[in-house]
Amino acid sequence: MRQLNYDLKRLLERHREGGFVTRRDRSYALAQAADTLEQLGFRRLRAAGLKRKHVDALVREWQRRGLSTGTLKNRMAHLRWWARHVGRPGVVDTNSGHGIGNRRYVTNRDKGRALDPDRLARVPDAHVRMSLRLQAAFGLRREEAIKFTPSYADRGGSVVLKAAWTKGGRAREIPIWNEGQRAVLEEARRLTGGGALIPGGRDYLAQRKVYEKQTQAAGLVRMHGLRHRYAQSRYENLTGWKAPAAGGPRRRSLSPARRRADNAARLAVSRELGHGRPDAASVYLGT
Repeated sequence: MRQLNYDLKRLLERHREGGFVTRRDRSYALAQAADTLEQLGFRRLRAAGLKRKHVDALVREWQRRGLSTGTLKNRMAHLRWWARHVGRPGVVDTNSGHGIGNRRYVTNRDKGRALDPDRLARVPDAHVRMSLRLQAAFGLRREEAIKFTPSYADRGGSVVLKAAWTKGGRAREIPIWNEGQRAVLEEARRLTGGGALIPGGRDYLAQRKVYEKQTQAAGLVRMHGLRHRYAQSRYENLTGWKAPAAGGPRRRSLSPARRRADNAARLAVSRELGHGRPDAASVYLGT
């Protein structure tokens, strides 16, 4: 193993923040970056020696290969993690500082999906069915819903997600604002007792494979749309009108008072979905 790859492997072992998928993606991305730097001629580089010239060289190579803006931004996030953990955060500039443009996120098309009860009934594993219901009720990501432990998460008026369950390792709290959420939580408690939605004898990876196989067989695809539907429902609950992506008024047409309510609702939705940027809500809600 080359020295840089070894250094990064040790760094990943020492700093294990984030969920399984986040750590896996980080490991792949950093190994790929180390290999690319080797190919570009940086053969004696150690992890602690990361400099701006190395980051610039990687970005130029990735752009030469025609990688999408989204992929570039994901890789930059992993480089920032590397730089931060070796005490050199300043060597990685903003994305625009490295000549990376903005992604086009917002389409104003409704990508929301309701959970089809007939298709849900075709899923044989009760834990998978419950994970899907929690995704719909709370706007959870798949990993969060699989790792969900009702006895820990249910705090009465809200649910709390552990950092280890979430993308990016950011714990968060989601309010319980309708009776349907409370009913799903009670059923989840009865199903799991004091445990998680991963049944005994399986780990997360095994349960994720069961989830993927059974949802596909049942015709339950693009389940990320459940998060879109949750976001739109929550926005309507907070504002009293539908989100633009669901047929509601566009932001530019709102009165000043309604614009303030819109901004507050978007911030709340973004936080409940686990996004660090308030404007991320526009992906789900439209503009």
